[in-house]
Amino acid sequence: MAGSSPASSTRSRLRHAASPGTGTTTMTHQYPALTAEQKKELSDIALRIVAPGKGILAADESVGSMAKRLNQIGVENTEENRRLYRQILFSADSRVKKCIGGVIFFHETMYQKADDGTPFVQMIKDKGIVVGIKVDKGVVPLAGTDGETTTQGLDGLSERCAQYKKDGADFAKWRCVLKISDNTPSALAIMENANVLARYASICQQNGIVPIVEPEILPDGDHDLKRCQYVTEKVLAAVYKALSDHHVYLEGTLLKPNMVTPGHSCPTKYSPEEIAMATVTALRRTVPPAVPGVTFLSGGQSEEEASINLNAINTCPLVRPWALTFSYGRALQASALSAWRGQKDNATAATEEFVKRAEVNGLAALGKYEGSGDDSGAAGQSLYVANHAY
Repeated sequence: MAGSSPASSTRSRLRHAASPGTGTTTMTHQYPALTAEQKKELSDIALRIVAPGKGILAADESVGSMAKRLNQIGVENTEENRRLYRQILFSADSRVKKCIGGVIFFHETMYQKADDGTPFVQMIKDKGIVVGIKVDKGVVPLAGTDGETTTQGLDGLSERCAQYKKDGADFAKWRCVLKISDNTPSALAIMENANVLARYASICQQNGIVPIVEPEILPDGDHDLKRCQYVTEKVLAAVYKALSDHHVYLEGTLLKPNMVTPGHSCPTKYSPEEIAMATVTALRRTVPPAVPGVTFLSGGQSEEEASINLNAINTCPLVRPWALTFSYGRALQASALSAWRGQKDNATAATEEFVKRAEVNGLAALGKYEGSGDDSGAAGQSLYVANHAY
């Protein structure tokens, strides 16, 4: 503009940027996505799942994943054997009420029944436990990256959620996978997976289903604890930016992240207290306090490791505004699977093994599990704060 001053030109650009209806508007406008009643329902469901001392049984293994589990104990991967195995978990007595707040089903399992004809969904609901459902369709390659992936399944998701809600599910799970290497995770993989998780979460909430947001950073590799913490912070920051952009109601969500751990091939060994400090620090820097609960995946840890690390997280000397609990698959099931071995006579013993692990993790979610007998924690925490919690 001829003759205009720099100051007036700047004011003009700001007015133009803020004016509705222009192609370059930077102002955001809120159009309510959920009613007050919908928000309350979602919030209530999330809080039930992560009530004090309660976590999630992830029994949502796909047919392929179940093949790996069953092959380890010499059992054929048939629908009937999968049903029998899930029945072992779901027939646990009332002791699990105090330590299991939710169970994630696979589609097949959602419509199976126990030997006496009782639907599995009803068995879980009768215990006062919330039923969940895996809704993603698995990972697919992200072209032009170093073996990175995104997750498919958004097409038709709204209709699937509506049906699952009618059939008894009140929460859902969607898993995205990232990996740490010299070249990964890339900015594209972080952004794409964050946006997919946000779109999924939005669709779930529109259908009265609480979304569990799961950006899993794999433990494969030789990276150290510091590197995992750094990547975890970048991934979670991107996820919560995307959730905000998609107007997701955080009080009606749960997060299912990895714990901050070194890669499986890392030569350095870290204490549970160091892992806890790194994990809680990463969460404090990225996860809003509005999120009711963080339900950790076990990420290839043994049953005992997963429990000890969860306990350390809940005794970490940092303010933790969320429930910090578990959403374990193998770390709740390995002993039960080993005890069962496909034998009907072993079913009761296998169920008992599952109950034991559930109770242990319920204690760990309260910071009351004393399984390790290791009292070197305080030194480990202070050392980590001094050297690594950057």
